[in-house]
Amino acid sequence: MSRTPNILLITSDQQHWNTIGTFQSEISTPNLDRLARQGTTFDRAYCPNPTCTPSRASIITGMYPSQHGAWTLGTKLLEDRHTVGQSFQEAGYRTGLVGKAHFQPLKSTDVYPSLEAYPILQDLEYWRNFHGPFYGFDHVELARNHTNEAHVGQHYAQWLEEQGCANWREYFLPPTGTMDPSRTYTWPIPEKYHYNTWIAERTGSLLDQYQRSDDPFFLWASFFDPHPEYLAPEPWDSMYDPDELTIPSVTPGEHDRNPPHFQLTQEDDPDFSHLAETGYGIHGYRSHHYYEYGAKARLTEYDKKKLVAVYYGMISMMDKYIGKILDKLDDLGLAENTVVVFTTDHGHFFGQHGLQAKGGFHYEDLIRIPFMVRYPDQVPAGKKSNAMQSLVDLAPTFLSLCNVPIPHAMTGVDQKEVWFGKKAAAREHALCEFRHEPTTIHQKTYIEQRYKITVYYNQSYGELFDLETDPNELHNLWNEPEHEQLKAELLLKYIWAELGKEPMPMPRIHHA
Repeated sequence: MSRTPNILLITSDQQHWNTIGTFQSEISTPNLDRLARQGTTFDRAYCPNPTCTPSRASIITGMYPSQHGAWTLGTKLLEDRHTVGQSFQEAGYRTGLVGKAHFQPLKSTDVYPSLEAYPILQDLEYWRNFHGPFYGFDHVELARNHTNEAHVGQHYAQWLEEQGCANWREYFLPPTGTMDPSRTYTWPIPEKYHYNTWIAERTGSLLDQYQRSDDPFFLWASFFDPHPEYLAPEPWDSMYDPDELTIPSVTPGEHDRNPPHFQLTQEDDPDFSHLAETGYGIHGYRSHHYYEYGAKARLTEYDKKKLVAVYYGMISMMDKYIGKILDKLDDLGLAENTVVVFTTDHGHFFGQHGLQAKGGFHYEDLIRIPFMVRYPDQVPAGKKSNAMQSLVDLAPTFLSLCNVPIPHAMTGVDQKEVWFGKKAAAREHALCEFRHEPTTIHQKTYIEQRYKITVYYNQSYGELFDLETDPNELHNLWNEPEHEQLKAELLLKYIWAELGKEPMPMPRIHHA
């Protein structure tokens, strides 16, 4: 057995913070509940950016998106950035990643070539011979698609063929498949061919290897669900009755005090030209009355309920396969010496504030994330903590737990003593950034225990919420005269957070 602990990071994709069965009775997640019983749940954890690439790059670099450079979707985390995997390799650890990486864009250029882009993405012969190195991981098994997207390829498609699924293209959208894009909610792919099955199986295989060689390891099992589209195979697609679920919706008048683009999202045909908005899908500003789903141009009232039911089903199915990974740790005798962390890359809207999916909004629904830590006899079991966490803290904390030096460039904070229950908190605030190129959407949020403030590039409007008295963020205090002093104090705190306190972080200069 290794003298230093192993690290197993398990992540979902785009999971709302309040979708764990232990804390929310309408959803069933017995294996995540197991982690909650056996470890500590941190209910004030935040992502540094509410989209995939920036947050995922922050996980492995311990830096904010405006520092590591992959500051929006479509950018690339450059290979010269130091990652936590490289530090672990230098310390003699095996490092692996199974599932979603998304450190690189789908479009490759001469200046910024991408292995996660066409045509290499679907060159299965290439992936039969490539398993790394990749951003500090000595072994990777990758895929890119969410449910039936056309982006299927890489190691997942190779595995499908190895399982005898010769017709795998039929389960995915054109141009690689023939599936009807109007299909909603039920994904006809057999569960044995679902990427959850693949991730659990391949993660277990790596755990077998590490146990046989007695090598310490840093392993990331990176699931794709419950990221839309909302599709699940039977019986998970019908596990929940939409009529029995609490369906969030907009509160009348809640956007009256918000920046003007909030109200525009509730109109049928909004004009965002003043923001140089391109209308690019869910990641920019758009009408949320016309959230497209499959071939639907507009969600019906039934759709708004059914998509929540399927979203929950996707989480419950994923939970089953997380359980298989946890069982494998137990069977191999690795659980006692392995730190297990479960979290996600960012949150999700499914009706809250009248919004769907994700975009340029820093509501708690989108930037607050589920976050659980288990380490037997070290991390308190069955505890719930409000100590603030950020995904930028994962890399330095993992290294600290394993007595590996933390690179000075990592600006996340070491949370080890907080995880061990020996210290109340390691950070007083969290920061979240968002910018969506080529538009002028650009905002940053400072969150402390009670208050949060959001500022916008080149704009006089903003958001200020009291999370103690207004946890659902329905009453923006930004323009209220009686809160002018509070706003000034929070703005000063935000400025100092950006400049950095001890230890002094690197200036945020990448397209900041």
